[in-house]
Amino acid sequence: MKPFFPLLLLIFSLFSCKNDAKTPAASDSANGPAAAQQEAAPAPRKHIVFFGNSITAAYQLSPEQGFTHLVQMKIDSLGLPYTCVNAGLSGETTADGVSRIDWILEQPIEIFVLELGGNDALRGLPLSESKKNLQLIIDKVKAKYPDCKIIVAGMMAPPNLGSYAKEFYDIFPALAKRNNAALIPFILEGVGGDPSLNLPDGIHPNVEGHRILAETVWQTLRPLL
Repeated sequence: MKPFFPLLLLIFSLFSCKNDAKTPAASDSANGPAAAQQEAAPAPRKHIVFFGNSITAAYQLSPEQGFTHLVQMKIDSLGLPYTCVNAGLSGETTADGVSRIDWILEQPIEIFVLELGGNDALRGLPLSESKKNLQLIIDKVKAKYPDCKIIVAGMMAPPNLGSYAKEFYDIFPALAKRNNAALIPFILEGVGGDPSLNLPDGIHPNVEGHRILAETVWQTLRPLL
């Protein structure tokens, strides 16, 4: 009977070794897909560039109070993969925008919001120059990013400028039509001229004014996302 026990022990040992050899493979098979999912890179975010003057820059307010940040909050609440880039610069004219646009185009852009022209009107600059500059900015964007969607933000000149004000207002819808761009007819809709929605200068929106601007911009931007 004694030889039986060593034989039984040998069989048991061989069986255990086979089970041990299979264990790592089974573990790899089970954990492989999960590990791959964990290591997968997040989807790249797309960029919405707001290229404008003090309206976009949220003059005298904190960045969090400006309409571009408020738009970003709307985007985040929907889980959309977009990042808003505030490229606003106070005091900028359309000519200044032309000189700055190449630097802005160094980053990828999927949607470009053009908010310039107000300072041209306040300074009474020639309308022909404003038109030319705005078109040149759009041309540069299209040349660098042909698939980029463009939004033109309309602006109004002070009504006391007579025919100049009318011709200035007409620049923006014509520009949008020519470039197959979306149009915000008047970015300060519901805000411009209302003392309760503007800073003491009567030109720049206050905190509540920027909330309204965000809603105005969102109406045009949302369908493009």
